[in-house]
Amino acid sequence: MINNKYMINNKYILKNKIGEGSFGSIYKAENYRTRELVAIKIEPIKTELKLLKNESKIYQYLLGTPGIPQVKWYGKDENNYYMVIPLLGKSLEQTLVEKQVFSLRLVLQIGIQLLQLLKAIHEKGLVHRDIKPDNFLIGIDSKQLFLIDFGLCKAYIQDDKHIDMKRTSNLIGSLTYASINAHHYMELSRRDDLESLAYMLIYFSLGFLPWRESKECDIVTQKIDIMFHVNIPNILIDFISYVRKLEFKEKPKYELFINKFTSEIEARYN
Repeated sequence: MINNKYMINNKYILKNKIGEGSFGSIYKAENYRTRELVAIKIEPIKTELKLLKNESKIYQYLLGTPGIPQVKWYGKDENNYYMVIPLLGKSLEQTLVEKQVFSLRLVLQIGIQLLQLLKAIHEKGLVHRDIKPDNFLIGIDSKQLFLIDFGLCKAYIQDDKHIDMKRTSNLIGSLTYASINAHHYMELSRRDDLESLAYMLIYFSLGFLPWRESKECDIVTQKIDIMFHVNIPNILIDFISYVRKLEFKEKPKYELFINKFTSEIEARYN
């Protein structure tokens, strides 16, 4: 049992649990030497998943990428694996629940930043495969958005070549934000991260997604039909239309929609 006085790596004192998932738990903690607040992800060794070890390697590989937290320490004891990252602020999901809906200006500003972040990750040969509002956290001292939870992340470049299309054994990612390809149990690539981002931006704009409480068999139809929702801004319809037309190995034109989103903001608000 972990309590508030439990110390990790002889310097991190656990405070309280702030999250939980299939891998284990996330705790707020404090470096008792520097008083710096951090988040510690904990995975029991007995699960034999070793997701945290793989995730820490991805963070290290992406070190220096804006919007990727820095791993401060990774290690284990006789019971658990631990990964320490800086403590970040609220997720975009938590923020939307409080605000209920975002202005189009804010939605597009978020879209610009996340397109830049996904472009950087993709250029490193990785796809995240679990893009959703819970996985984007706001920096405590800045408006920088940080992407977390690389447990499903995968290299799409192997032996200097793009991986081939194949079928998967199950749906990868979040049911709510998964691409249509994911629902069809197809291998995911860059286009699928962007389709999940499109659903996120629509969610922020509407304040809801029509399929959120639907059965899985109905979700794909509703995702296809979202193109015809009258309350979705045209710029977001253009974006989702574009990403759905991308081929499996095709490189997305990130800058195209970074520029389109920027122009839309300038046209409406300047």
